[in-house]
Amino acid sequence: MTASIFQISRSNGGVPKLAVPEVMIRTSGLNGDWQSNRVHHGGPDRAVCLFPHELIQSLQREGHPIVAGSVGENITTAGLDWTLVVPGTQLLLGERVVLEIVSYTVPCRTIQRAFADHKFGRISQKTHPGSSRVYARVLTEGMVRVGDAVALV
Repeated sequence: MTASIFQISRSNGGVPKLAVPEVMIRTSGLNGDWQSNRVHHGGPDRAVCLFPHELIQSLQREGHPIVAGSVGENITTAGLDWTLVVPGTQLLLGERVVLEIVSYTVPCRTIQRAFADHKFGRISQKTHPGSSRVYARVLTEGMVRVGDAVALV
């Protein structure tokens, strides 16, 4: 199975981020996307947040009301081996966009509604390794669309 972009999400501040069919990704992040808390979110080393659809499905099976975009991710991937998505990894989205994974995200209370018990720490890398979203910097800007391929560089 080829990995791909399952959903692209953005908002004018806060969560949930809403689905769009395509977006221009710049070094500053997705066009039209904004974070309410710019101290802990956004900026060049947190320009894009990624999370796998397979993990969302697993969390749904645990009873959580999580959906793509509800925990603030910009790019929801499908078919990507998430165990390989670690800081230092580079990803090619579509034909042009290159991202470098910089860090795991630290979950905060703004995403608690995506969890049945409001325990947003369920996607903390510290307590549930492999279940975290990741932040990436943009190395090469460009347009991406839902369905575009995602590949390890």
